[in-house]
Amino acid sequence: MPKLRFPGFEGEWENTELGNLAIYGKDKTRVTKNHFVSTENIEQNFGGIVPFEDSKTMVDGTEFTKGDILIANIRPYLKKIWQSDMDGACNADVLVLKPQEIDNVFFYFLVAQNKFIDYVMGGVKGSKMPRGDKAHILQYNTAVPSILEQQQIAKFLSLLSNRIATQKELVETLKKYKRGVFEAIFSQRLRLVPKEEQKSWKAFKLSDFTTRITRKNSGTTDIPLTISAQYGLIDQRNFFSKVVASTDMGGYYLLHNGEYAYNRSTSNDYPFGSIKRLELYDKGAVSTLYLCFSINENVVMSDLAKWYFESSQWYQGVNEICAEGARNHGLLNVPTDGFFSTIHILPSDTEEQARIVMFLSRIHYKLVQAQKELEKLICLRNGLLQQLFI
Repeated sequence: MPKLRFPGFEGEWENTELGNLAIYGKDKTRVTKNHFVSTENIEQNFGGIVPFEDSKTMVDGTEFTKGDILIANIRPYLKKIWQSDMDGACNADVLVLKPQEIDNVFFYFLVAQNKFIDYVMGGVKGSKMPRGDKAHILQYNTAVPSILEQQQIAKFLSLLSNRIATQKELVETLKKYKRGVFEAIFSQRLRLVPKEEQKSWKAFKLSDFTTRITRKNSGTTDIPLTISAQYGLIDQRNFFSKVVASTDMGGYYLLHNGEYAYNRSTSNDYPFGSIKRLELYDKGAVSTLYLCFSINENVVMSDLAKWYFESSQWYQGVNEICAEGARNHGLLNVPTDGFFSTIHILPSDTEEQARIVMFLSRIHYKLVQAQKELEKLICLRNGLLQQLFI
């Protein structure tokens, strides 16, 4: 029996295999691209769906209908499972499960659990790009209650999932607002001092307000750092669930709390790499592929620099010195001397710096609080899933 049960429901749950509850969709159809799902459209960690390509181009795929469960079958550990809210088609890397004589929302929550993912991973084929085994998936042992209890559980968890979706929308709205305000501030489209008190911003070389750091770790810390978009410089062991750094970090750079590192590796969100400040630990070690520096607060407040490097206003300087198309170890070919010679337009007036820091810190705080609330709701849902199911 589950640990948590709604009042009025008794009796044993029926033990069965997944193959007795659903069948694979196999029919082919042709749809427009805005109704076509690939593995890229399904968010990780049971996060739902990302916007579709707005195109009327016709594509062929496996048919699915509203209420079907779609599972990205490449790298199942990414937990890409979505219950469709429309009719459409998907590519061959997405499995379509059609619930049979079971509440389809209950069925979704039955498989959108870590327990199911662990089972699927136990039967994958391949190592670099593991795929779930379709026959193995249908042999998943589970248990189901009466249809009325299924519907009660599904209704309750749907309400919680809707609350999570609303919170996600709030987080995304705040992220967009934060990005917009940061760009407006550091492009000087938005000034926080009265017009009559405004002073011209100054063109600084990066070396005018930073000092390069090349101190070696030499066993001082065992924390290997990497850059996360959300959390900044964090412990690799938490981010990757393993250590990807060298076992001997004696040759790595040693960073102290409040110091910065530039990762020249690019992504969609960071086309010129990312610059983050170490905040979570007293010390940490980074690869010598990073460019590290401290801030001279007599010139620029460190908190101002932190927010500035979250905007895109520093990209121009890197773009001007970056050898077009050239990469080294997958990194942008940004010469060290050139990097520290890049030009950055910033306020020299300390009062304006302080106003900017206070204003942007408040916006960031609201976003952090919204993200924490989202994490709490997801944690609550995961806990309830463990208690409401066998």
